[in-house]
Amino acid sequence: MTREQYQQSLETLRENVLDMGELVTDRLDSALSSLATGDETLARTVIEGDEEINDTYLALEQQCVELLALQQPVASDLRLISASFKIITDLERIGDLATNLGEYALAVRQDWPSRVAVDDIGRDALSLLDRSLDAYATQSADACQEIATDDDRIDALCQRANETVVRDLITHEADGDGPWAVEELLDEVSRVLLTIRDIERIADHAVNIAARTLYMIENDPRLIY
Repeated sequence: MTREQYQQSLETLRENVLDMGELVTDRLDSALSSLATGDETLARTVIEGDEEINDTYLALEQQCVELLALQQPVASDLRLISASFKIITDLERIGDLATNLGEYALAVRQDWPSRVAVDDIGRDALSLLDRSLDAYATQSADACQEIATDDDRIDALCQRANETVVRDLITHEADGDGPWAVEELLDEVSRVLLTIRDIERIADHAVNIAARTLYMIENDPRLIY
């Protein structure tokens, strides 16, 4: 393989990572919509589509391995390959979390009268993911730093949301009588708390993508640790 062919293979890898990123963001968008609207068909589409994300991940993993084996990469190329491998791992995990959100949407049994704007926080996390992929595409070190800073705001929103859910549980009376009504209420509270947890994890994976991108661009590992 000539150097020109190798460089084209590296560019193909970058494009394929971004294609996977688009697939994952689309699934996450659908998962959040299913949570907000109760659309069971959309939720099942997200769940059933997880296999496609896993297959894409495995194909890109093999692509990274082959690039390392074909030609001993120079330092900048090595950073691109290693960062891309880490990024597709984060994307695969975001796909898993989107699947969780789809399952939570199917599990809704009653309206939980909480003041928590879960959808708004989820959209913030989705925006963070979009921005991290854009930073990878444009190789913007400044954008990577901003993403890491903005994640602190999402962490704070998730913390306040958790506290609000607990306060609302204390003050809320379950509809109906008997242990089944209480059990259903607790199931819904658990589902909301798990939803918040997974949204926070999605934002964390978005930051990981920004961290690996910064390392790729400037050989700067600060955001990784």
